Amino acid sequence: MGAAGSKLEKALGDQFPEGERYFGFENFGNTCYCNSVLQALYFCVPFREQLLEYYTSNKSVADAEENLMTCLADLFSQISSQKKKTGVIAPKRFVQRLKKQNELFRSYMHQDAHEFLNYLLNEVVDILEKEAKATKTEHETSSSSSPEKIANGPKAPLANGVHKEPIVTWVHNIFQGILTNETRCLRCETVTARDETFLDLSLDIEQNSSITSCLKNFSSTETLHAEDKFFCDKCCSLQEAQKRMKIKKPPHILVIHLKRFKYIEQLGRYKKLSYRVVFPLELKLSNTVEPYADIEYSLFAVVVHVGSGPNHGHYVSLVKSHNHWLFFDDENVEMIEESAVQTFFGSSQEYSSNTDHGYILFYESLTPTK
Repeated sequence: MGAAGSKLEKALGDQFPEGERYFGFENFGNTCYCNSVLQALYFCVPFREQLLEYYTSNKSVADAEENLMTCLADLFSQISSQKKKTGVIAPKRFVQRLKKQNELFRSYMHQDAHEFLNYLLNEVVDILEKEAKATKTEHETSSSSSPEKIANGPKAPLANGVHKEPIVTWVHNIFQGILTNETRCLRCETVTARDETFLDLSLDIEQNSSITSCLKNFSSTETLHAEDKFFCDKCCSLQEAQKRMKIKKPPHILVIHLKRFKYIEQLGRYKKLSYRVVFPLELKLSNTVEPYADIEYSLFAVVVHVGSGPNHGHYVSLVKSHNHWLFFDDENVEMIEESAVQTFFGSSQEYSSNTDHGYILFYESLTPTK
């Protein structure tokens, strides 16, 4: 990487961002799915900052138990504290921990980058929630045993059915959005709304489409009739209804997963859809509930699947850092032109020599979503 590293430094010259580090990751046989997602997360600035802060505040705890999050924090800290500006790092401890913890990632089979991203974010959430609960319990125990309390004094019991507030971690603050599922009974016009949270949006794709049209389809109105009728509480019976999904609260970082792997009944297996799906550098969300109409996002990372099928292939990532686009392919890091991003939209013909297709997109909100 020496030569490639110095090539990147030369390319950036005096525009090399102050304090930034661009390091490729060593591949341990089949870990490109992991490397590409980790690069996207490293260049997701709010995520990186929170993780480094976590690392700094937990470094002093000598007996801290190793988990996936401490390994990730350790890796991010290693990168950000490198003396050199470019080079290669082996994320060995993180990969070992991942394989130890989840047998899904133990084999040498081609893994799915989206499954890995989901697993990692949920794992970090679990760890943060456990730590928050432990701190709360500790705090309650220490305050209840403080001398100024009356011995055996009356303790107010928790009334049954008290709703405990869910713990909101910094992962939720960064990635979580809320969808609202609205169902309108066509007989009495009553609208029933059910909210659900998401850390990423998985979108069905069509040939020669765009992210905007995929999002429109995601929010399109569907009529429930025949055996799909909806039980309306007001009518107390099954009724025809219209259902639609809207974004009630958009996340700060919007992660979009394009469903490029589709199960084909006739073939009895998954097939990769190499469809051309245009993902803009600037995205406006319009399928949102007020007051979030037309919230704007800017693309900063793309995880790309390279290959013609779901069970083999390779992952690389494109990352925007300080207004420059970089291409990360395991150990190799190079600068690319912004216009090169369009070469990863997909193929407009069914059979094409181009097999590099955008798979997971990371957008950062330009408008505060609070």
